[in-house]
Formats: sequence, C-alpha cells, structure tokens
Amino acid sequence: MNSSPENTQASLQDPLTKYPTPTFPEQQQGTPGTEADMQPKADHGETSYKGSGKLVGRKALITGGDSGIGRAVAIAFAREGADVAIIYLDEDKDAQETAHYVAEAGRKAVLIPADIRQEANCQQIVEQTVAELGGLDILVNNAAYQMSQESLQDITAEQLDRTFRTNIYSMYFMCKAAEPHLKPGSTVVNTTSINAYKPSPTLLDYAATKAAIQNFSANLGQLWAEKGVRVNCVAPGPIWTPLIPSTMPPEKVKSFGQDVPLKRAGQPAELAPAYVLLASDESSYMTSSTIQITGGTPTI
Repeated sequence: MNSSPENTQASLQDPLTKYPTPTFPEQQQGTPGTEADMQPKADHGETSYKGSGKLVGRKALITGGDSGIGRAVAIAFAREGADVAIIYLDEDKDAQETAHYVAEAGRKAVLIPADIRQEANCQQIVEQTVAELGGLDILVNNAAYQMSQESLQDITAEQLDRTFRTNIYSMYFMCKAAEPHLKPGSTVVNTTSINAYKPSPTLLDYAATKAAIQNFSANLGQLWAEKGVRVNCVAPGPIWTPLIPSTMPPEKVKSFGQDVPLKRAGQPAELAPAYVLLASDESSYMTSSTIQITGGTPTI
C-alpha cells in the first residue's frame, strides 16, 4: 500500500516564526566577536543541513570561515563532500569548532589564522591551501568588517582603511593569488550585501565596499568566462552573526532584523544552500550573477 501524500510530505515551516524574532537581549562584544557570546545562538545548519554529494572531491577556501555565514558555508560544503580551508583572524575557539563539524562530515579541515588585509598573507594562504588540500576549486571571499557610525566625522582614516582592506583589498588579493590554481569549472563566490543596493546611512564605508564587491564580481565573471571560471555573489540582508553585536550599538542589536518583511534577522543556515548552488555544477550557466537573500526587502 502506497503512503498518502499527507504521510510523506515534509511539514511546512512558517518563515515568520522559524527562527527567533526581535526583541533580542541587549548585548555588546568587542570586534570581531565570537559565537559563544551571542544571545540567542545562531543556527549554522549544525543539526539541519543534509548534503547530497554536490561538491564531492572539491577543495574550498573560505575567508571568515570560523563563524557566521562562513561557518554555515563550511559545514554545508563539507557535508556536500568538499575539503575546506578555514581562514580567520584570531577567533581560534570559533575556528576549531567549525573545523570539528567539517571533520565530523568526514572531510579535511585546514585552519589558517591570517590577516587578509596584507597581500603577502593572501598569497601564503592560497599556497598553504593548495599544499594541504591538494588543489583549489572553490574560493569564497566572505570575511568582512563594519563599524556603525552616526556621522561622517566619526569615520576615521583608520576605520576607512580597515574596512576597505578587509572587504575589498583582500578580495583582489585572494582572487589574484588563486587565479593560477583555478581550472575550468572552478568557482568564486563573494559575499556582498543588501547595502550594495539599499545602503544604510550609518554604514557609509561598509556599504561602499559592498557595492564595490558587487561591481568587481560582475566584472571578474566576464573577464574569467573564457577560462571557464565562474564568479558570483550572494547578497544577504540582516543576518544574525557575531559581526552584529560586535559592531552595532546595543539598542540596534536589540531590534536587529525587525524592519524587513519577514520581521526577523536571517540565520547563517538560511544562506548556505545558495553558496552550495553557486559552487556546484548546478549553476553552470551562472556567472556575474547575484543571489539576494534579504528577508523580503526588494533591491530594485
């Protein structure tokens, strides 16, 4: 006897209530922030993501791979069959926890603490990744820095330099270092933001870098098309990561995400499938494209 559709269909989940909604507890962390101190805890797909072999045998490098979106992507990539190099600044505990999930999926994890603002470091990261994983097929430029400021006068030259070097310079450096190792079928996925389209006035410098990432990716996708190397973006809306309590005032953290149509912040686990799609052969006709995951906020 065949089961009825009612017995076989997965239960539907209301996107409005699937995850915690503001108000969040008031909280503040020092930069770059850690997962352990976040309330509520973020979901990276630790218990929910199930792979289906989309990336078997691939070698991936993820900047900012220790926490937030990067952790969710690392977990998803590993469960899809990829080995992963996790690049991070100094959040060793977060990085080790992410590596645990990669290893638990039966894949190799390489931890590389490094400051990606320096070109020499980016070259060394790629060389170490290739040496320890045996190649490089997927580059995810995800690391980012932001600091909320109410006035242009409060954005110092030091902040401007850190924001652009972390978000833009590093992407140039990583792509340049990776290019000799990328073969036809390799992919680059860059994390842009809804701020590329609808910039927040208090994130003036950060929003400018995210617009630049969007433009860079569209341009590089065309430049590398003849190589058979694809370059795409994911544009998140408000996502609950350590970047938020470590760079925003407590009163803004408290209400973070409530102004989008779905009335809540997104979780890193909700973005990982888009990165898997763009890294896999299932997106073979996509390059210079962007997947927007914004909680319902239109970008045009």
